[in-house]
Amino acid sequence: MTLREQAVAAGLQPEWTDAGGRDHIVPEEALRSILDALGDGDDGAGAFASADVGTSFTLPADWRGRAELVLEGGDTRSVAVEDIARAGIDIAGYHRLRQDSRELRLVVAPARCFTVDDAAPGGRLWGPAVQIPSLRGATPRAFGDFGTLAEAARAFGGCGADALAISPTHALFPADASRFSPYAPSSRQFLNVLLADPALAGIHAVPDEAELIDWRGALPARLIALRTLYDSQSEAFAQPLAAFRQAGGNALEGHARFDALHAHFIAVDGARGWQDWPATFHDPDGTAVRAFVEAHPADVAFYAFLQWLAREGLDAAQRSARDAGMRIGLIADLAVGLDRGGSHGWSRRGDLLAGLSIGAPPDPLGPDGQNWGISGFDPRALRRSGFDPFVATIRSALASAGGIRIDHAFGLRRLWVVPDGASAAEGAYLDMPFADMMRIVALESQRAKAIVIGEDLGTLPEGFREAMTERAMMGMRVLWFERDADGFVPGDGWDRDAVAMTGTHDLPTVAGWWQGRDIDWTWALGRRSEAVDEAADRTARVEDRHQLWAAFDTWDAEPAPDDTAPVVDLAVTRMAETPCALAILPIEDLVGLVEQPNLPGTIDEHPNWRRRMPDTSDALLARPDVAARIDAINTGRTA
Repeated sequence: MTLREQAVAAGLQPEWTDAGGRDHIVPEEALRSILDALGDGDDGAGAFASADVGTSFTLPADWRGRAELVLEGGDTRSVAVEDIARAGIDIAGYHRLRQDSRELRLVVAPARCFTVDDAAPGGRLWGPAVQIPSLRGATPRAFGDFGTLAEAARAFGGCGADALAISPTHALFPADASRFSPYAPSSRQFLNVLLADPALAGIHAVPDEAELIDWRGALPARLIALRTLYDSQSEAFAQPLAAFRQAGGNALEGHARFDALHAHFIAVDGARGWQDWPATFHDPDGTAVRAFVEAHPADVAFYAFLQWLAREGLDAAQRSARDAGMRIGLIADLAVGLDRGGSHGWSRRGDLLAGLSIGAPPDPLGPDGQNWGISGFDPRALRRSGFDPFVATIRSALASAGGIRIDHAFGLRRLWVVPDGASAAEGAYLDMPFADMMRIVALESQRAKAIVIGEDLGTLPEGFREAMTERAMMGMRVLWFERDADGFVPGDGWDRDAVAMTGTHDLPTVAGWWQGRDIDWTWALGRRSEAVDEAADRTARVEDRHQLWAAFDTWDAEPAPDDTAPVVDLAVTRMAETPCALAILPIEDLVGLVEQPNLPGTIDEHPNWRRRMPDTSDALLARPDVAARIDAINTGRTA
């Protein structure tokens, strides 16, 4: 086989077309590096099969004759394998086919995901999107947490919102205050414990009215306060914690052990991930780890306690949302990948791609491509495991939510993988088991009665949106990207089965865009731009402003660049008036803020994930300009 044939056989795509319609051929050197990283592992075939309810299965050729079908729940049938292959199974769920000493996992999926129409027939709903740490609560805290989230849910629910989209709540690294990005988690199956509501544990947080979050000071202070409380009152939490640990099983214990070890070794020598620990601690089941656990039982118990406290707080926030009348409630955010040096990488490293990072290829919006420095699931390992880690990840996200947004949903179809040490442009697309993963998403969505939103922005794989439509996974229609040759596309032509949005956490706010704040950042930081210089960039924005204002279809005169309020008003109103079943408006746009939460491609140059809201949710919603926007949204959604 030639190198390119080997690449195709391994699931790589040597040729691809970007979002601008440009054809690309991956250099052979890059393909060789990726193949070396993938290794010679088998593709996992033979352990797993999936199908829709009542449709045919593609089963391994060596499965013939009679077998025992064990339905989820325990009911058992004797079946002819040929009948299963031809007619399928009429009950959705996770089933098993047994024959002699071997077993095949079968996933039988419903036809589609749970939808907005299921939750509110014929309704056109709306909700804000918030970054949890940015929220301010009635009791001042150094950063927002699940307690302030519950307050926001009550406030917005009382104003007519039916959903509240939140930033990822995945587990980070509690002992490392430098790692606060919600999109580089230690594990996506557990929670960021420092977002736990301290009030649930009887802790009164220290007031902090700073405009920007001081993570390096705030996180250690919160951790110390929680540890002091646990050490003094552990008996009070003993019974619920014991039940929680028993229900969490080995996975929870492994995660708690990781956090305890991580805290230990970062204190000893600054080790950031398990790869920096002494080699004897690399094996989560090894004697060194067992000895540490026996010597430090309170440390492990403490981190299990934090997971319990976090889950209690997130559950309470979802209850607050539903009690306030929200028909969906929280919409969780599933990050596309995770840090290889974290809990999942330590306890189940075989699940993840080794020697490869994921990112995005070069395209007109990012000519250099992006390397996010995180890992993702190895498609061969998913098949071998019967997709257990993927199922667990989806379930964790939906455990306290009425919906989920899948970040970079294209990753269900293909991942842009980059060899360690290479540039983002030296990667290639790796095929993922798309049909299997979409079936699991639909099954988990229906079980949780939770809607599914797929972030479908960027280089669109062929047939992806058609597959989303078939599964009733909602796409995202973001104001800035809905353009054609004549300018911005008016929202009244957007489709119902999508989410209307003024922006995302990675994009300029409406006020910031109109004012040109994103242009300020681009040239101040020396970032790449399609414009030849700053003057050309600002000149192009003048025409863009004309086009946006024209798309708003108003008789009012176009405001000056520094007069942002009328533009925010109309942008919010027009999103509400779209036929889309759901409109999600970033809280920054509802309030009319200029700065955006995150500037992709920066670390310290921009205060990513550090900005606070200017007031509590209740106070913000009481502001006349914000209240008027909320009224316009409610009117537009019911018209």
